[in-house]
Amino acid sequence: MTGMDPLIIFGVFLALLMNFINGLNDAAHAIATVVATKALSPFKAVLFTGLCNMFGPFIFTTAVATTIGTAIITSSALTPQSIIIAILVSTGLVFLATHLGIPLSSSHAMVGGLIGSSIAAFGFAAVIVPSWNILAETVVWGIIGAIIGAAVIGVITRTLDGDVKLGVIVGAICGAGVIIPLMMIAGVLKLTGLFAIVMFIFISPILGVVTSFLFDVAISHVFRNSRQNRMKRIFSPLHVFACLFQAAGHGANDGQHAVGIITALLLSAGIISTFAIPTWVILASAIAIGLGTCFGGWKVVDKMAKKITKIRPYQGFCAATAGSATLAMVTTYGVPVSSTHVISGAIIGVGVTRGKNAVQWDVVREMMTAWVITIPLAAFCSWGGYLVFELVRRALM
Repeated sequence: MTGMDPLIIFGVFLALLMNFINGLNDAAHAIATVVATKALSPFKAVLFTGLCNMFGPFIFTTAVATTIGTAIITSSALTPQSIIIAILVSTGLVFLATHLGIPLSSSHAMVGGLIGSSIAAFGFAAVIVPSWNILAETVVWGIIGAIIGAAVIGVITRTLDGDVKLGVIVGAICGAGVIIPLMMIAGVLKLTGLFAIVMFIFISPILGVVTSFLFDVAISHVFRNSRQNRMKRIFSPLHVFACLFQAAGHGANDGQHAVGIITALLLSAGIISTFAIPTWVILASAIAIGLGTCFGGWKVVDKMAKKITKIRPYQGFCAATAGSATLAMVTTYGVPVSSTHVISGAIIGVGVTRGKNAVQWDVVREMMTAWVITIPLAAFCSWGGYLVFELVRRALM
């Protein structure tokens, strides 16, 4: 970083600090289930997942970094000042959430921060919004998925003499949430940028719930005559492997925030001429998030591991596998989703297999509230922060 402007060096440092705090908060995601089932001790869990978080960006693509740096805010609106304000706000919010034990999405805090500071500097034209065609196609596919899901789950519920009305509602929600990523994989829908991020606030936990629920039901059926001790011997090592893969996926998705921000910062300062990610940026960001994970946000771990639902060893494997598969899919498509949402949904999914009363819904509601308000809260704080910065700058001129 020799020859860089002090402001840019400060921005790079802040971005790496953001990744460190990201790892501190998000340590809960990868280790929550493995700690809950005692497949690994807490110390070993954070150490191993910290290493996997470091390697994640090198195993997967850097598509998420490109989305953060190019697909949310227009390049002309990304200035060193607006980026640094966004980093300060998002880092502060995630640090506060970690202290309070709330699994806040660092992805959405960063996105909200960028939106707020850019709007304050350049107006709403700075935000890249989707075309009406994309919006219409997404709504149509969502409706189709809701109809299919409602019909299928409604019939199953009626056959089992359950609550048909509830089954139809749940089926509609799950159907709408599942069909959109399926259409993305098929190449029918092209969701990118801010629209994809907002959509996956709701889609990613649904994917986690549905995938882990179905996985749990299938394994429970196959091993229905097996004793708990045998199940534990089989699934404990598999659970550890799934959690490590999940940690790598987290590093490749959430770990790319600093990569995208630092690259955008270098581009805005004219240090690089195109959005080409330097290797040292990937390496430094990976180390920062890995170290943060090793220190672990234990209040968040406690909430994720113990307060949502009680997890058995094979259920920990189901939740971790469902979460890692979902993270791998969205990372490939460059969608900076919240791993908080994915893993929380997966934990809820395995809990629901034992009945709706097996899940602590008050804890879930608290977490969902934090998910929904993160982007607007970060945007508002960042917007205000930039205006204050401008007032101080003009006063000192």
